[in-house]
Amino acid sequence: MIEQVIFFTTLMAFLISVLLSPVFIPFLRRLKFGQSIREEGPKSHQKKSGTPTMGGLIILVSIIASTLVMAGKFAEPTVRIYLLLLVTIGFGLLGFLDDFIKVVMKRNLGLTSKQKLLGQILVAVIFYVVFRHFHLSSEVSIPFTDKSVNFGWFYFVIILLWLVGFSNAVNLTDGLDGLVSGTAAIAFGAFAVLAWNQSQADVALFSVAVVGAVLGFLVFNAHPAKVFMGDTGSLALGGAIAAISILTNLEILLIVIGGVFVIETLSVILQVISFKTTGKRIFRMSPLHHHYELAGWSEWRVVVTFWAVGLLCAILGIYIEVWM
Repeated sequence: MIEQVIFFTTLMAFLISVLLSPVFIPFLRRLKFGQSIREEGPKSHQKKSGTPTMGGLIILVSIIASTLVMAGKFAEPTVRIYLLLLVTIGFGLLGFLDDFIKVVMKRNLGLTSKQKLLGQILVAVIFYVVFRHFHLSSEVSIPFTDKSVNFGWFYFVIILLWLVGFSNAVNLTDGLDGLVSGTAAIAFGAFAVLAWNQSQADVALFSVAVVGAVLGFLVFNAHPAKVFMGDTGSLALGGAIAAISILTNLEILLIVIGGVFVIETLSVILQVISFKTTGKRIFRMSPLHHHYELAGWSEWRVVVTFWAVGLLCAILGIYIEVWM
């Protein structure tokens, strides 16, 4: 029974995205919610200017609807599901505000870094308060062992770092058509397997809802993209996968499974440090996907390569947790 619910959750989320996109994309065009392309980015991206953004709303609707409808098929939505929806919606609204400022108010940088960080911290605090109120496990599993560590009050710092860090990491990765949609589908799929292995059917259900939603969105987001997810989608997905790792006590393993997001973020950090200390750049442009673009790779080649790396990271993460 539960297996069927998991399957139909994925299917439902996929169909909602696929059926909603052809209706929503023209609506975004009529509102002139088109993406502005930064002048300092790759010149080849200028032709993407005007492509509808805020498509993350499609992903959010798909995730929320399929999760709530299908969760009720075998049980009432659990505290863990509500926590996952809290983070997804919270970060999604923050991303929507950022997109709205960029597109409607014509401020290309959107929210300031301080405003965005404050919003992310607020969501993290609410998550932690609910998390502690229901006495959910604050232990962190140590890969390659059967041991875990309870960090006590310091666990709030871990939650804060993971939610803020990975929401921004996924946001940085969202720079090419279909890049985040594909890598997110792979990463959430891996966590669906691991949540199921822990008998957390509710977390597995939410995870496959995300997989179905982003795969449906990918139909219209693959190169050449007809719609972008914007910060509305990328911040929500980053926060959601961090929350899943927290609820499954697999925070450290997220570094492996979300390897593409980590590498992209590190490329930005290293680029900034190198330029500020030596005046030289390590990469042609950061995040890393732009480096390969400027090296002559086609956009599709970069995306497929990063998908492949993401798949290897996901397989490695499952192998470490299940078989080692």
